[in-house]
Amino acid sequence: MFGNIVAIAAAYLLGSVPFGVVIARAHGIDLRKIGSGNIGATNVARALGKKWAYMCFALDCLKGLAPMLVFRPTGDVTVASLSLWLTVGCATIAGHIFPVYLRFKGGKGMSTSLGVVLGLYPYYTVCGVIAFAVWGVCVLVWRYISLASMAAAVAFPVVLLGFIVAKPQWQLVTLWPLLVVALLIPALVVIRHVENIKRLLEGSESKVFQRK
Repeated sequence: MFGNIVAIAAAYLLGSVPFGVVIARAHGIDLRKIGSGNIGATNVARALGKKWAYMCFALDCLKGLAPMLVFRPTGDVTVASLSLWLTVGCATIAGHIFPVYLRFKGGKGMSTSLGVVLGLYPYYTVCGVIAFAVWGVCVLVWRYISLASMAAAVAFPVVLLGFIVAKPQWQLVTLWPLLVVALLIPALVVIRHVENIKRLLEGSESKVFQRK
């Protein structure tokens, strides 16, 4: 039990590391006073350009991936081991969204969530890749990062449910914690994008890849 608590706490503290803020501060910029004030890669792009945004995205993704690889269950997967694995992942995402180092005011958690999803192999990995493809298509078509993020979040549990139904070896009696968390993800993403939704409805949301 103590080991489980340590694993969850370590995951949260790692997730709390605000790489976007660190990168911007190294350049003498307070990221929370630029653009949307968000600490993620999109706002880093506004402040410092694409190169540093890609670095921020990679680091935020890796901090989600690392705990999933370190605390991956060994042996047969059970509801208990799967639940702990998921809790570690959720703690990492919670760290990014509510970082202790920034008085619990963090980012939206998309990059870190992607890292967690990729680390939950094989159950979330393929679903995450498909959801990321949905994200990419939406960005290319509509140019809105926020809209693409919400579309990908909604697509994720739908794809997972399809795999559970289609693959006989994926038994719902064991994998139900995966589905519960996957269904919570869209709700969390939408809540974190309330302001973006308002701007989308107003037509004032910023687009990416726009020619000047």
